[in-house]
Amino acid sequence: MKLKNLLSARLKKRYKRFLADVVLADGTELTAHCPNTGSMRGCLEPGNPVMLSRSGNPARKYPFTLEMIQVDGCWVGINTARTNHLVREAIENGVITDFGAVDRVQPEIKVSAGSRLDFLLIRGTEKIYMEVKNCTLVEGRRAMFPDAITSRGTKHLRELAELARGGHEAAIFFCVQRTDGEVFAPAAHIDPLYAWTLAEVVAQGVKVLAYQAVVGPAEIRLTHALPVLLA
Repeated sequence: MKLKNLLSARLKKRYKRFLADVVLADGTELTAHCPNTGSMRGCLEPGNPVMLSRSGNPARKYPFTLEMIQVDGCWVGINTARTNHLVREAIENGVITDFGAVDRVQPEIKVSAGSRLDFLLIRGTEKIYMEVKNCTLVEGRRAMFPDAITSRGTKHLRELAELARGGHEAAIFFCVQRTDGEVFAPAAHIDPLYAWTLAEVVAQGVKVLAYQAVVGPAEIRLTHALPVLLA
């Protein structure tokens, strides 16, 4: 995924979940939209370098969007609106090969009343259901998810397990948007129920994948799989 014309700044603070105050190089302060509902644990140190995109929509109250934050010299992609595009691009470009040759990628699949999963992959007559999660947390060289308690995430895992029991392929995919993690593991110290449920659904046939992305102001792209540790 190519990026253009990002604006550099420094983080002042993130607040009210969807807002972040930043300071431009000339000292100008502005408020940007923060497109990440997680806690962004480990990313929000005041003064961290950030990159912003600017919307062409004149009706937007906050025209700038927070795209990435630099943590200890490593860029971290925090815009979750880009995550599914990154994963789809990697599937279609042959970077993600775990499902073999996929004929079609269909987004936003309704699987139950009021609930959707991110992708349905069609391979011949077979259907593969996949939910994608953006991972921005790294501790001790481990990329981890979630960074806050997520009942919605746990619900998605259980829906995947039900699909697997019904004879379909089902997968949970963690998109690690930073390069300083060497393995992936669930963040049991943050949400023990999610970690326990992840191990449970894997035992029931759900595939778990974690892929790392190279993140920078000019481009974000998935490059390779990370080892997954469930215990």
